[in-house]
Amino acid sequence: MDTPQHKEALRKRLIEERLNMPDRLRRADLLQRVMRIWLVGRPDSVIGAYWPIKGEFDPLPALHRWKEDGELLDEPQRRRIGLPVVDKLHKTLRFHAWFPGCPMEEDAYGIPKPKDTEVIVPTLLFVPCVGYGPGGYRLGYGGGFYDRTLAQLEPRPFTVGLGFTAGFVSDLEPEAHDLPLDAILNDNGVVWPVG
Repeated sequence: MDTPQHKEALRKRLIEERLNMPDRLRRADLLQRVMRIWLVGRPDSVIGAYWPIKGEFDPLPALHRWKEDGELLDEPQRRRIGLPVVDKLHKTLRFHAWFPGCPMEEDAYGIPKPKDTEVIVPTLLFVPCVGYGPGGYRLGYGGGFYDRTLAQLEPRPFTVGLGFTAGFVSDLEPEAHDLPLDAILNDNGVVWPVG
């Protein structure tokens, strides 16, 4: 069983490795392609994502393209992208509409968030992974924001982890409160569900 100290050391090591990946740009380009292909045929019109920090993969270029592609359909549907805003009282996330050039401000953690845009409810949620393991489990930063948010969202959005191949941890032990993701994508393709 992983101790909190072990998980913290693992987080630190994985973030350090991600920041120092010599081929991160190439891997990010591959994951952009995987994401764009994976999104083809998805019925969602509201997708939640995240602003990348600490060397995380940036999902926003692929999502902006997804949004633009929606406008070219025979029957265009308005596609929306949301970024998380921390609810300090409940330690959960709300998703506010984001678009390139929208006004931004830093949250309490120094992460950019949309300023004064409307709250939207995603049916698909892209989640950053510090690490991920078998069974669709992710290792986050340890704050529990996504777990608490997913426990409250009704209906629960389809959850997709995004990470680089180096973030795979074969012996990652989920804790009782950890919820598995519905899918995980990395720069090699779909790694969960298997097959």
